[in-house]
Amino acid sequence: MNYESRFSENGEAVGALSDEDARRKRRRTVIAAALGCAAIIGTAGYFFSGGDEKAAGSAAASADKSMPVVTVMVPGTQEISRIVSATGSLAARREMPVGSVGEGGMVTNVLVEPGAWVRKGQVLATVERSVQTQQLQQLSAQINVARADARLAQAELDRAQALVARGFVSKADIDRKAATRDSADARVRVAEASLAEARARTGRLDIRAPEAGLVLTRDVEPGQVVSGGSGVLFRLALGGEMELRAEVAESDLQNIRVGGTANVTPVGTNLTFPGKIWQISPVVNPTSRQGVARILLGYDKALRPGGFASVNIVSGTAVAPLLPESAVLSDGKINYVYVVDAGDKVVRRDVQVGQVADAGVSVLSGISGNERIVLSAGAFLNPGEKIKPVLAKKQK
Repeated sequence: MNYESRFSENGEAVGALSDEDARRKRRRTVIAAALGCAAIIGTAGYFFSGGDEKAAGSAAASADKSMPVVTVMVPGTQEISRIVSATGSLAARREMPVGSVGEGGMVTNVLVEPGAWVRKGQVLATVERSVQTQQLQQLSAQINVARADARLAQAELDRAQALVARGFVSKADIDRKAATRDSADARVRVAEASLAEARARTGRLDIRAPEAGLVLTRDVEPGQVVSGGSGVLFRLALGGEMELRAEVAESDLQNIRVGGTANVTPVGTNLTFPGKIWQISPVVNPTSRQGVARILLGYDKALRPGGFASVNIVSGTAVAPLLPESAVLSDGKINYVYVVDAGDKVVRRDVQVGQVADAGVSVLSGISGNERIVLSAGAFLNPGEKIKPVLAKKQK
């Protein structure tokens, strides 16, 4: 039997092992080494077996991160008003020029200012009439003379008729006295007519409003001498009604109708006034290729005749998708949008746009409204590019 001796660190023997003990010790060492190798191999196999899956997942994650995130919308359809936009000048719907209709004279007083409301027949200015007043007094005195002559002629006729039965007055004398009486009555009527004529002419010296309305301009001052040839002294707007004379393109004239509604915005204000088309020009300017649509407006101090204004005329309604302007692109020839297909790829779709307004752009053809439309990043995308779409939140 073999023995193995163990020695201490200083070389002294501390005991011995038998052959059996040595074999057991070697077996345990081999088993431990085998187990260690198996653990190493298993660990390596675990890592190597999962490497491909992790690499694939990492590649997929990188590809997913490289796709652009793009906001899209599904517009649907809605009823959209067709709008014709135009510009034009404000004016009185019916402007009334007022001048002197009498023989004229020196203006003594002007009674109204621009912006004043006047009624029919109201005096706007007076003209000096001292001469006419003397003429009226003279004609009035002539009427008194004529009436006195008529009374005398009637009295003489009555006395003559009383003497006819006694034979003191002939029938011929009665006829002459009756004619004298009739002539005196006629002279009374002539004098009265002359007085009425003079009064009418004197009354025409006053410059009056022909109808109720708003005074727009005043071109006369006290001391000014006026006559029938003096031109326009006042301008009035009949009833204060205003209008916009909108210049509409020839192609748009076919789409508007008398009675159509419109919204008018004077330049320099943020005010909008409702109006109604009451007349459309039957002719088109051959130079500008435009016609005039006259839009009736109520009175407002912001509506100043001669001013400039823009107008949106409602020419009907249509059911169509409505997109924000950022979603509609153009290549210089045609408008288009980007549609996202079922595979999240970008597809170009040519469209025909309609009305462009603050609410957006109406699309007349090219899309149905049920597609996913790229909202605002179209300029940075290419057809066929795959994206990561995010649906935009609907605004309340």
